[in-house]
Amino acid sequence: MAADPKKARAEVRRVQAGFERAQDRRDKAAVVRREGFERARQAGLSIREIAREAGLHHSRVAEILEGK
Repeated sequence: MAADPKKARAEVRRVQAGFERAQDRRDKAAVVRREGFERARQAGLSIREIAREAGLHHSRVAEILEGK
């Protein structure tokens, strides 16, 4: 069966658009998570306490709070 370049181009556009939508959702979720961690810090929780609640290593929580 011969490949159809028109369909292939349309598929590339479709999958790229889906990837970009997923990346946008991921970026927004990361912001929401960082803001939640910041609120927890302001409420008096330590980085280790936040890490324990989130199921993450404390060094990762510190990175997230630093915006990394």
